[in-house]
Amino acid sequence: MSNPDPFAAYPAPAADEAVAADGRVREAYVAVASVIRQWGTTGLSAATAALAAERAARGVTVGAWADGRQTVRPFPMDPVPRILSGTEWALIAAGVEQRHRALNAFLADAYRAAGRRRGDVDRAPQVVRAGVIPEWAVAHSPGRDPDAVAQAWPGQPRATLAGTDLVRTASGAWVVTADHLRVPAGLGYALAGRDALRAAAAELMAAGAGTLDPHDAVPLLRAGLATAAPRACTGTPRIAVLSAGESDNAWFEHRLLAEVLGVPLVRAGDLWPRIDGGVEAAVDGERFPIDVLYRRFDDGLLAAFRTPTGQSLDMLLTEAVRAGRLGLANVPGNELADDVSTYAWVPALIRFHLGEEPLLGTVPTWVLADEEQWAQVRDRLHELVVRPVAGYGGRGAVVGPSCSADELAFLQAEVSSAPYRFVAQEPVVPTTLPTVVDGALRPRPVDLRVLSVAGAGDTATALPAPLTRVADRPENGGWWSGGSKDTWIVG
Repeated sequence: MSNPDPFAAYPAPAADEAVAADGRVREAYVAVASVIRQWGTTGLSAATAALAAERAARGVTVGAWADGRQTVRPFPMDPVPRILSGTEWALIAAGVEQRHRALNAFLADAYRAAGRRRGDVDRAPQVVRAGVIPEWAVAHSPGRDPDAVAQAWPGQPRATLAGTDLVRTASGAWVVTADHLRVPAGLGYALAGRDALRAAAAELMAAGAGTLDPHDAVPLLRAGLATAAPRACTGTPRIAVLSAGESDNAWFEHRLLAEVLGVPLVRAGDLWPRIDGGVEAAVDGERFPIDVLYRRFDDGLLAAFRTPTGQSLDMLLTEAVRAGRLGLANVPGNELADDVSTYAWVPALIRFHLGEEPLLGTVPTWVLADEEQWAQVRDRLHELVVRPVAGYGGRGAVVGPSCSADELAFLQAEVSSAPYRFVAQEPVVPTTLPTVVDGALRPRPVDLRVLSVAGAGDTATALPAPLTRVADRPENGGWWSGGSKDTWIVG
């Protein structure tokens, strides 16, 4: 029985990261391709199956809600890794850290203004008074939560953890497509991916000698969480991971992160008020004081969950923060800084708050609440990607070039009736990587999720555990449900 070379019939697009259009394997992937060629198509299929079995044994899953029901499925992983050079990673890391610092400065500015006394003459944030961003973009943003002012201790960075999504374009440039400052996910899946690949395909991992270990991110995460401890905390901060439980789509990751951090995983029903105004967690029949809650819990759900005393979870946490006994990571209310409207102004925020030029590119974006910007794209929706301002995570995006005439007519009518509900963006075509599809290698678009942690003195550090996500179809429209790849940072 023949066992052909998996790369022999690979239809490499011009912007493939591993294989040139003439079929030549690019230098960074030569060692990986050598192992896969030795496997042949039979061995590649076997490695894919072994990897899937390994991840199933580890319980690597992701959930989704539809029609009131949750579906939990395996989160697939492709055996062909993505390889980044140390030089590339240094650029990505610096750009991600820059965005994190700027967005934290913006949040501090916006929420500091919200907390001023009513008698103050000028209550607008500095960034508004300077004309960098219009007042309505802050004051009337659906993501602004005035109650969140009291959920951070004075001077606390509101986004301890940030997530940044990027794609590499055909030119080789890295472009940011989204920021995540609420409950950014991905680190646990990156850690699990490396562990599973090491166990299921040791010979492939051997081709990645010198690759950074994503587990190096764990002590950095722990140190970042420690900086969220309130000033009254003395000694080593006591940290816990706060989860809604099995109903959360990333429940697997919550459990894994608590395990690798060596801290308790708690729910609303485990949290009790302390006499000094703080919070303690009941774990295995004992109660432990908590200084920092790593909050893997959506903002909108905090009021819906009750603690054992009958108090709402958000009230318990807010009172503990006000008492100076608790730090939340992340602080609620960060939707103000990571919605698709604010995204359009991030380069200007970097220049204003940091006095620096942006290190990473962004997608050309029009905020249609602005009449001039709406006029610029009114007749171009067929060329653009239209996103609802409330469509967190890419939900509701419409790709104009992929629409039929009837769909475009409906889109035009919907946007024209309420332009303020939408932004429009130029389409971005990501690079591709060889991915196992039905036993053969096929090109699939990929993006990159990078997490960073805030530190003391308005600093930020990118975690060396990026997650590569794979599109579920060749022509990606922003849906990264095709699984993941291990990401190697080499050199």
